Amino acid sequence: MRKENVLLDRLKAEVHGTLLQLPASGLVQGTSGNASGREGDRVVIKPSGIPYDKLTPNDLVVLDVDGRTLEGHLKPSVDAPAHLTIYRSSPDIGGVVHTHSVYATAFAALGRCIPVYLTEQADFFGGEIAISDYVPPGDEAIGEEFASKAGSGRYRALLMRNHGVFTAGRTPGDALSAARIVEHSAMISFLAELLGTPSTLPDAEVRALHEAFTRGYGQSESEDGRRG
Repeated sequence: MRKENVLLDRLKAEVHGTLLQLPASGLVQGTSGNASGREGDRVVIKPSGIPYDKLTPNDLVVLDVDGRTLEGHLKPSVDAPAHLTIYRSSPDIGGVVHTHSVYATAFAALGRCIPVYLTEQADFFGGEIAISDYVPPGDEAIGEEFASKAGSGRYRALLMRNHGVFTAGRTPGDALSAARIVEHSAMISFLAELLGTPSTLPDAEVRALHEAFTRGYGQSESEDGRRG
């Protein structure tokens, strides 16, 4: 078997595993949300409107970075143009996840960023989770907003105004980790604001935490780096 086919099969398995984690983690409901991964100039993405519990790796659609279908008998996710724009914007991104997670999407509905109340958020993202301008679902301008506002680290995230959350990373697993941390940060922020007036971390401390985390927290590249 050719090396590129082996790598593509491995990517399909990784994207499939990431997709199954979205409903399991409470990040999506029904058939909403999606995930993708990139290997070279090929992108593997969820098909549109298929229930997560019915998906198999062979159902995933393979596109090139310009959106042409290379493999698959199903229509790709309606958010494929946004995913592809994100990939074209940054060669170090290898995974993208889109969710409608409850607390983070509540911030998106309000048009609010998620402030840096937590060291965990500072670690992963090095700042607030920004809010986009409004873009209609499925529009490639979502990817343009992401490229300009989501940061440049290993873990990237943007709240899409009145829509949901997009995250990205070096792998689909990184993008999933980012989505989980965004939702956790949003939930804690919501509860903290409900109980009182939380204070944000000073900018210098945010930078220091993020730099320390980026330099090598955890055991290997494959781990998600979450603090124990």
